[in-house]
Amino acid sequence: MLNPNVSQFAQQVRALPHFDSGGELDALLKHHGGSVNLLQALIDNKVVSKEDACRLWADSLGVAYVDPFASVITDEAVQKLPVEIARKARALGLYVINGVLTTAMAHPNDADMVKRLGQIAQMPVSPVFALPRDIEDSVLIQYSSEKNLEESLNELERSSIFDQPDLAADKLAALADSESLVRILDEVIYYALRERATDIHIEPQETQSRIRFRIDGNLREALTYSRKLHRAIISRLKILAQLNIAESRFPQDGRFSLPIGSATANFRLSSVPTQYGEKIVLRILAMSGKKTMLTLEKMMISQTILRPFKRLIQNPNGIIFVTGPTGSGKTTTLYAALHEINKPDINISTIEDPVEIQLAGVTQSQVNNHIDLKFSTILRSLLRQDPDVILIGEIRDLETAKIATEAALTGHIVFATLHTNTAAQAIIRLLEIGVEPYMVAPSVIGVLAQRLAARICENCKEPYQPSRDVLRKYFRDEGLTDVPFYRGRGCAVCRGTGYKGRIAFHELVLVTEEMRTLISEGKSVQEIQKAATKVGFKPLRYDGLKKVLLGLTTIDEIEANTSFEWAS
Repeated sequence: MLNPNVSQFAQQVRALPHFDSGGELDALLKHHGGSVNLLQALIDNKVVSKEDACRLWADSLGVAYVDPFASVITDEAVQKLPVEIARKARALGLYVINGVLTTAMAHPNDADMVKRLGQIAQMPVSPVFALPRDIEDSVLIQYSSEKNLEESLNELERSSIFDQPDLAADKLAALADSESLVRILDEVIYYALRERATDIHIEPQETQSRIRFRIDGNLREALTYSRKLHRAIISRLKILAQLNIAESRFPQDGRFSLPIGSATANFRLSSVPTQYGEKIVLRILAMSGKKTMLTLEKMMISQTILRPFKRLIQNPNGIIFVTGPTGSGKTTTLYAALHEINKPDINISTIEDPVEIQLAGVTQSQVNNHIDLKFSTILRSLLRQDPDVILIGEIRDLETAKIATEAALTGHIVFATLHTNTAAQAIIRLLEIGVEPYMVAPSVIGVLAQRLAARICENCKEPYQPSRDVLRKYFRDEGLTDVPFYRGRGCAVCRGTGYKGRIAFHELVLVTEEMRTLISEGKSVQEIQKAATKVGFKPLRYDGLKKVLLGLTTIDEIEANTSFEWAS
């Protein structure tokens, strides 16, 4: 195994823009020499960013750098190496192209190890560099499976310690901290991450408990387990979120984080008492430093929506709402909009709960309910910070709504989210919260409503022709009998569902002078929407069906995610 060219690496680190920690670099070089621990220490001490450090380290080894958490990883590649080998060699198969297995390795310059891995995989191996810590946790995630999890739960169930239903809180806490239970909860979370779940439901039933994952918008049962383990599992999660494990009669909410590789996975926990015990739902928030920053162009927004929306966000003042249910991608769209207008001469500030993606050049603040640091409190202070653009994670109360509208009327552009079913309803929602019509009418300049539909799996996508009744229900154009429609057949890649990933569809209301008059007069949603139609407004279902005709999703998905109204 060849050592990296440490002097070349150090020289390149010093040459990075804004690098000013030369003394710390020298101290770490002296302590760690040329080992990969030097790299991890540089990242942990924030001497240099992970991306820069790993790229330069890989350059010194003469290979490419790949972050396994941001890379495509196929089941075929993972299965080429047994889990014991992957752990011992700190190596993870990423993908197979032209009969060559690209493999992330902590020591990609170890020629003997590369050769041995090739013999085990029975194909040539192309090594790339990844941080040891990232590989270790990626192995835990990629090799997790329902079978392994069931075996661990069955083993735990056989333990007599769980046969006591009425354990005192202190004994329950000790039990919840036991190594076996900690390991099982980690396995559940790793399996959920592998399956791309957004929520984990842990729920008691009459004779057993079950765990379900929400994947691509749909709930799927992952596994069931013995009721006698339920209290201990719930207690373990409540300890992580610093909640009261002795209290099971009232709902509780909390948050916790787990280190995964060089990043942190963030979770929001909600506990509710039910007939058979407490149910917990974990929302998997963005993994810090891992969530890909999508641009508006990459979000596959229809051009009829994208063009006016890009013009809208260039306005110098006014409120722009993005609406939709929880988990519909509102925050992702707002981040993409901020990325579009983020320039050195613009002061952008955000108030979020929580901060999901770090945006360079943007001042980001996080609410903290434990110390009564609310949206309205931070917003008041931000208005004294000479802002040009303000993003408010969610408008929940009259105080925040009033300050936001005042900010929009005094020369600021405000981005915010609301929970409404349609774009036009967002305007009425502000009035219902208690904001006066004379403030709403001039301040709101546009509303984008958004939904997510499951995307057809590209691996098993097949054409088909819907029945004439289905076509007549959704489309007026009789010529669609010649247009190919697509669906997923179901395969190993999509776990037999026919869907993998999600696609967004939208409706956009651009507020006109006629609509401002209607708002001031307190007119209905229907009248506002009718006025919006005059300037090109089309409902959600219209955009969704366009995505169906493009072969991105199915009619069933659009039906499930939009209310019944004909897309005119």
